[in-house]
Amino acid sequence: MTAAITYPDVVNFAVPGFVLAILLELLWIKKTGQGGRYETRDALTSLLMGAGNVAAGIALGFVAWTFFTWVWQFRLFDLGTSLWVVALAFILDDLRYYWVHRYGHTIRWVWASHVNHHSSQHYNLTIALRQTWTGTFTLMMIVRVPLLLLGFHPAMILFVGGLNLIYQFWIHTEAIDKMPRWFEAVMNTPSHHRVHHGRNPEYLDANYAGVLIIWDRLFGTFVPEQADHKVEYGLIHNLATFNPLRVAFHEWISLARDVCKPGLTLGERARYAFAPPGWSHDASRGTTKDIKAEHLARHPEDTQRPGF
Repeated sequence: MTAAITYPDVVNFAVPGFVLAILLELLWIKKTGQGGRYETRDALTSLLMGAGNVAAGIALGFVAWTFFTWVWQFRLFDLGTSLWVVALAFILDDLRYYWVHRYGHTIRWVWASHVNHHSSQHYNLTIALRQTWTGTFTLMMIVRVPLLLLGFHPAMILFVGGLNLIYQFWIHTEAIDKMPRWFEAVMNTPSHHRVHHGRNPEYLDANYAGVLIIWDRLFGTFVPEQADHKVEYGLIHNLATFNPLRVAFHEWISLARDVCKPGLTLGERARYAFAPPGWSHDASRGTTKDIKAEHLARHPEDTQRPGF
């Protein structure tokens, strides 16, 4: 049955639409002077990161597929391929995406792969293509195991995951301000995702949603975009490079250096790999919680501001 069920590779089919949307956004910015900014080297880096992600998927995609089909043999049910099953798979996989994305900001091992997506100091549709080359090595594929055991076919899981990624493309823009209130309440939007890409203390580690923002509202990680606090994009310590190799691997290299420091205990080495980004054994760096606490110590008036 595993070999008989197939779904289209929807992400590849969507690529021409991505290119057209990028061109339209660029023309809109040029014409109106609003809606963000394009920097040639930065946009090129994003496109190269996207191409590298596709290449990595071709080279290593068999790893996840082999694992999924192995798990599939232990399924408790076989839910079939009806439309309602696909819809349910989409919703549950979106919940899976929320947690994987949250792990990507709170576990350094996963952040080492995800960080490249946040490495641009701009925010436009090309940023959606700035994807990881090393996602397979995080082993976050295991988070899909419950869906497989419940009876959602591996091909279906990959299909709805592709739909999720396609949805997320359009939210990487400053050309759209706010959607209708009902839409903002339920769905992930450009406004919500701009917050996620912010390096401002109040915007750190917020809005992990893929499609449905309800997960952030449910799990206490939702922060609204605030008109009086413009989003500053990028990393806490921004990269001074457009080299895609450095963008892709810089955090893995930094992680390895930290883990291999002399004089550390085994526990400290493990925490350099799996504690939140910014953790250090000598407190020489700070995690998101540390950064927020330091900000509030300097600006106690922000205590009631969303994000703190």
